[in-house]
Amino acid sequence: MAVGRVGGVVTAFDVVEAATATLVVDISCNALNEAHAQEITAALEGLPGVHVRKVSDRTFLLHLGGKIEVTSKVGLRNRDDLSRAYTPGVARICQAIAANPADARRLTIKRNTVAVVTDGSAVLGLGNLGAAAAMPVMEGKAALFKRFAGVDAWPVCLDTQDTEEIIRTVQILAPAYGGINLEDIAAPRCFEIEARLRELLDIPVFHDDQHGTAVVVLGALRNALRVVDKKLTDCKVVVCGVGAAGSAIIRLLQSGLRREDPAGDVLAVDIDGIVHADRPGLDDNLASIASMTNRSGATGSLADALVGADVFIGVSAPNLFGADELATMAPDAVVFALANPDPEVDPAVALQHAAVVATGRSDYPNQINNVLAFPGVFRGLLDAQARDITDAMLLAASAAIADVVTEPNASFIVPSVFDASVAPAVAEAVRAATAKKDVAPV
Repeated sequence: MAVGRVGGVVTAFDVVEAATATLVVDISCNALNEAHAQEITAALEGLPGVHVRKVSDRTFLLHLGGKIEVTSKVGLRNRDDLSRAYTPGVARICQAIAANPADARRLTIKRNTVAVVTDGSAVLGLGNLGAAAAMPVMEGKAALFKRFAGVDAWPVCLDTQDTEEIIRTVQILAPAYGGINLEDIAAPRCFEIEARLRELLDIPVFHDDQHGTAVVVLGALRNALRVVDKKLTDCKVVVCGVGAAGSAIIRLLQSGLRREDPAGDVLAVDIDGIVHADRPGLDDNLASIASMTNRSGATGSLADALVGADVFIGVSAPNLFGADELATMAPDAVVFALANPDPEVDPAVALQHAAVVATGRSDYPNQINNVLAFPGVFRGLLDAQARDITDAMLLAASAAIADVVTEPNASFIVPSVFDASVAPAVAEAVRAATAKKDVAPV
């Protein structure tokens, strides 16, 4: 009754220990959030004769001791096994790789291993938490790699946020890995780190916050436009947010548009309004974005940009606009409000005005989730022994994600992250694009 009075739901009540004077029970209950759990605890503690010994959170229990481990692929049952897996037999393998370094991909874990690298400067939407606090996210990423694509990934959390130190550290760690997945590194530092590492390394470097998001967004957009029967080249597209994700979305959109129609265009908007070439104070990234977007030279605010827009893609901040601005968009508009957990516009309001709405949340239809992209992308890269990653490969991955949904509708433009056909389809598309672009070893 005490739990119920404060809005909790008891799911289990177990007697742990019974004595003459005391009774120890374990109560399991559902709570809305951490604050609600504290409220439930206080309600129990306030009962006469009741003392709360300990409170456990199932999410914390899941993380106890970490979420991943190393297991051996070979049996070590006797002296003979040991002599082949380790010394003296392993010396022959070392000599073979020294004579032909390319054999490392064939004879070591390099062929199936990815480093998940972070400096902890942009952890989820929580900000600069540092390397140690980033570990649970990187562990989770590694678990997703294994679950969805059979890729062995490992967290590499660097206790530095110096660009040169990060680049050099990844460079000297790279021989053990077949690919580098950069994660939760703040913009604009992430742009230089990725670009420099791509120049220095002979393995693909993929910044998931940029390219994973862009791949899924483009796949979802392809299907959304099928639902409303519009061509991308005919649409006015507004991208709000020009950080890591927004910049990558714009660049990949433009890459796709150039392949379909050189006249295609995108309008970028940040905290200071529409990005245009004559706007003062542009940094290198914004200057680059200005050079490839907004050919009409439009100026003004987000509200100005939305007038007549067919597509809105937001990767920025919560609650930026509402029904009045939505009403100014073109008929059958597409709204991707991806700020998480609170989108740029209330999805319930957006659904009253737009034909198709997507968010980054799991409690609304059409969740844009990077898990649809990065496992399959790296599966394809590793299988092809790719040395690089190109826009053609990313566009192929986005098309593969879209094509898994054979009959899209307003509530179903992207497949479920648990759809077992997604990662193999993406991997095959990336392998095919890799072969066409000749970025695999001869």
